[in-house]
Amino acid sequence: MIRPIFSALALICLSLPAQAETFEKVKVDAGAELFETACKRCHSVDADKASYGPLLNGVVGRKAGTKDGYPYSEALENAGFVWTPGALRAWMEDNDAFVPGTKMRHVGIEDPTVQDFIVSYLTTLH
Repeated sequence: MIRPIFSALALICLSLPAQAETFEKVKVDAGAELFETACKRCHSVDADKASYGPLLNGVVGRKAGTKDGYPYSEALENAGFVWTPGALRAWMEDNDAFVPGTKMRHVGIEDPTVQDFIVSYLTTLH
């Protein structure tokens, strides 16, 4: 009786890394779809495609207001923070409160799961 339980536990433990990798891929794929719906009206992740807002590939880890070729608001240029996953979540939830004086219209993506998925997608873009 104990041997089958240990065998089952071993199989579960061996499959956990694959499940984690699969879940991360699902998050990234869902994030790409959510980006298309919520962000792509104004932002691109392709340098060859013009967009109203700044290009977002490589945004994670970049200092706010510093992407060459985009006329940022003075508020964002002087914000002094780096785009971390937490900063991106705060921006998506209420960009006006996060950086008062920004010229971007209010986003209002309040669902933390949606934020998480979009951040997972943006993290993959270099």
